[in-house]
Amino acid sequence: MAEDLTITKVGTKEEQYQSLIPQIEALLYGETDLIANLANVCAALKEQFNWFWVGFYLVKNGELVLGPFQGPVACTRIQLGKGVCGASWERAETIIVPNVDEFPGHIACASASKSEIVLPLYQGGQIIGVLDVDSEYFAHFDEVDGQYLNQVIKLLNV
Repeated sequence: MAEDLTITKVGTKEEQYQSLIPQIEALLYGETDLIANLANVCAALKEQFNWFWVGFYLVKNGELVLGPFQGPVACTRIQLGKGVCGASWERAETIIVPNVDEFPGHIACASASKSEIVLPLYQGGQIIGVLDVDSEYFAHFDEVDGQYLNQVIKLLNV
């Protein structure tokens, strides 16, 4: 198991993901505890990209409940269809929001958040949670993020 990451701040965003993903794979190798793996993925992504907030919400008793994350305190529970996380869960799709103030029903857990990407996390064909990433900059996320963050989710083998 890897103990340190080699963070590369030079190069394109795509090159940074390409450097980080094998390290995340090594970090997760052999570990079967979901919470431990989610926590390490959050830490690795936060360390590499220094996003405002990165974390997971997990489906429990019909709602999303805050899981491992890196960043300021966050909303604890989110209902199906509510906010970007609830919408991603309900639609079973990645949602990229360039300006959260323009997203109908956005839940403002932190007023500093300006853009967001949320991706569903699957286990056995069922959504068991979402990966939520927030930035303090408008239009910070794009299809490159969606593509590579989906690869990160697949490494979780849930």
